[in-house]
Amino acid sequence: MDNIVEFKVTSRHALFTDPLTKIGGEKCSYHIPTYEALKGVLSSVYWKPTIIWIIDKVRVMKPIRTQTRSAKPVEYGGGNSLAIYTYLMDVEYQIQARFKWNLYREDLANDRNENKHFFVAKRMIKRGGRRDVFLGTRECQGYVEPCEFGEGAGFYDTYGELAFDLMFHGFDYPDEIGKDEFHARFWRPKMVNGVIEFVRPEECAVRKFIRPMKANPPASIGFQEEALLEGYEEGRV
Repeated sequence: MDNIVEFKVTSRHALFTDPLTKIGGEKCSYHIPTYEALKGVLSSVYWKPTIIWIIDKVRVMKPIRTQTRSAKPVEYGGGNSLAIYTYLMDVEYQIQARFKWNLYREDLANDRNENKHFFVAKRMIKRGGRRDVFLGTRECQGYVEPCEFGEGAGFYDTYGELAFDLMFHGFDYPDEIGKDEFHARFWRPKMVNGVIEFVRPEECAVRKFIRPMKANPPASIGFQEEALLEGYEEGRV
């Protein structure tokens, strides 16, 4: 399917959390966005259980800078503690993505209309998304708008290759892999002249089993009701 969408997302701050820094309460961001975070951004713009978004690549437009801020996270036992969060600041990314069918949702086979989902996704990108967009955490509000991938000058356009160590890629959810298991994926990315090309989830060599989990998808509504809902969201009803 040739259903490529391109857009850019900007924010004053971003926090793509390294899982190793989550345990102690002091979060520290990766220097580049994760596949799962960008998939979450696009899912906030437009998502249906019929499709699975695939992130092809991301282009880092601005210099990578960090900023530390004090926080008072809530402790599990009650009360608050003091912590230091390390954010990325003043970020801008260009993203190229596409979708594929979720073949494990046979109940939605009649909804596999490529033109419908493609053009609705394009409209939602133009409108800035259906739901609020966050870059990693809720306090990092993001803003989406259309763009052509590769347009404009980026800070790392002539930087060459920059390699990163083992990094979180994303999660394998039961409704997307057809197994009653929940896994985390990891990979070793590299950025070439500001562009990071993501490997497909099935190509990640490092996986960690987290726990058993059963898919519990919401019941699919009728297509007439869904069309009515989309028309209401787009101001046509």
